[in-house]
Amino acid sequence: MTLSVLFLGGTGTISSWCARRAVDAGITLTVLNRGTTTRRPLPERVEELRGNARDPDSVRAAIGDRRFDVVVDFVAFLPEHVAADIEVFRGRTGQFIFISSASAYQKPVGRLPITESTPLHNPFWKYSRDKIACEELLINAYRSEGFPAIIVRPSHTYDDLRTPLLGGHADIDRMRAGRPVLVHGDGTSLWTLTHSSDFAVAFTGLLGDRRTVGDAFTITSDEALTWDQVYRAIGAAAGAEPDLVHVSSETIARYAPSLGPGLLGDKAHSVVFDNTKIKSVVPSYVCTVPYAEGARRIVAAYDADPSLATPNQEFEAVYDALVGLATSAP
Repeated sequence: MTLSVLFLGGTGTISSWCARRAVDAGITLTVLNRGTTTRRPLPERVEELRGNARDPDSVRAAIGDRRFDVVVDFVAFLPEHVAADIEVFRGRTGQFIFISSASAYQKPVGRLPITESTPLHNPFWKYSRDKIACEELLINAYRSEGFPAIIVRPSHTYDDLRTPLLGGHADIDRMRAGRPVLVHGDGTSLWTLTHSSDFAVAFTGLLGDRRTVGDAFTITSDEALTWDQVYRAIGAAAGAEPDLVHVSSETIARYAPSLGPGLLGDKAHSVVFDNTKIKSVVPSYVCTVPYAEGARRIVAAYDADPSLATPNQEFEAVYDALVGLATSAP
């Protein structure tokens, strides 16, 4: 019997590749979203429902009295989102998968590698604390009433349209122009980047596997790179040798408060993950897109569509001030 799966969301960095993989695996996929994203179109064999995933009445109107073998929420970020999901999908699915975040793991990290048993604690980033609160609601629902919750924790997952650099695609232009490029810290902390197409392989393997109910899984690449290596891989793909300027994460957070929580609560820390658990459930999971290849794809996509760079004059001014501060220091 064909597996029926509902995605809340489906055109994002992670969910779009999961949709492709699910369809290729022969799953009957329905996607509910508002239909406002065009950069990542859905596969042809997907049923599209229009609705607002964050409005329970809108979700009920869109799905009617239907049941699904699996429901996945890619766009829940707050406890109230998850609380509404539990109410809407209670008794209507055999698996409910919540996309959490590996940033929920303890910061600073007590021990490496990070596993599913690593404590969840992030005093720096509200986003991470909200994800932890979402997880707690789901685990309590599983324990108290058997709600079929599953938690998935991706770390930094990217696709061809996303770049992990502080300055985004504008940093590619900086590298090519020979201008200094800002890197947080001293560039030696370790980071794990996972291409969405690889994440989708492990994720799709969870769909329909009832052994996973009540459990949590980290899904990342096994490749760990220093931040300098991350930037230099983009530079190599762009045909440039980047002039990297290092500024402490604390200083960047002070000058650019919007970047602070994500730096101090995640990127400033070395993260290396143990994927033994997900591989025990999905033995075929192996990452096939090393970051050097991912970097080439990012640059190729940007060259094909320069509009991927979003101008932000205010940020550019702060960026240049930080570079100037670092390069003028005695």
